Amino acid sequence: MDLLKYNISNKVFAFSTRRKGGYSSNNYSSFNATDYCGDTLENVNKNKYLLASYLNISIDRLIIPHQTHNTNILNIDETFIKASDNERKLLLYDKDALITPMPGYCLCVSTADCVPVIIYDQVHHVAACIHSGWRGTVNNICQKTIISMSSIYNTNPFDCIAILGPGISKKNFEVGDEVYNIFYDNGFDMDIVSYRNNKWHIDLFKCIYNQLTNIGFKGNNIHNIGICTYDNSSVFFSARKMGINSGRILTGILLKSQL
Repeated sequence: MDLLKYNISNKVFAFSTRRKGGYSSNNYSSFNATDYCGDTLENVNKNKYLLASYLNISIDRLIIPHQTHNTNILNIDETFIKASDNERKLLLYDKDALITPMPGYCLCVSTADCVPVIIYDQVHHVAACIHSGWRGTVNNICQKTIISMSSIYNTNPFDCIAILGPGISKKNFEVGDEVYNIFYDNGFDMDIVSYRNNKWHIDLFKCIYNQLTNIGFKGNNIHNIGICTYDNSSVFFSARKMGINSGRILTGILLKSQL
């Protein structure tokens, strides 16, 4: 497996997939494990099995939601684990963030320019994986996920580590006035997170960093990987570069069994 691995803790395994090393072809070449972006189900399943085998888990422990750019969050708990395959599919639909305290289950999100965010609560051994595109970012999906973790598992943001994985950079994320205005209307300091060069450019990474620090994260516990998917589309999928009918990066976090 060709993975970008994140050194968070010896109690977790966290990663983002690169494009190589899988079974898909053309714009999905070659590792794509997301089944709602146009790839064949056969190739997607082969790639899922490949990843699950690498992680030494069964494929049913690879938890991949069907994202819709909303801010709905699913807690992967005993109820989810005991659910049937069809029930799980329904539960995972319209979810853009997952949280769990359950070791051995790999929480994943799919991205191809949006920012994947991994959060690990070091005290309570709870993980979250978040899909934060511009819609999720402007609607504070990271803060909402932390609030859910705090409500269910007593997570304190001060104790958490965050990873901001590969996503589109400020210089390549051009938006129209209507998107700029949505950020402005939602209270973002546009002098800090944007600039204009013919069109507006917005820094999603800076927006997310500020949201996390505002809710209580220590700044040195937030790690921006600094990889632009648009500039590195030969290594990481980029929908803006390749079109929406292309593969997706899978970013995941797997809690190891507590000793």
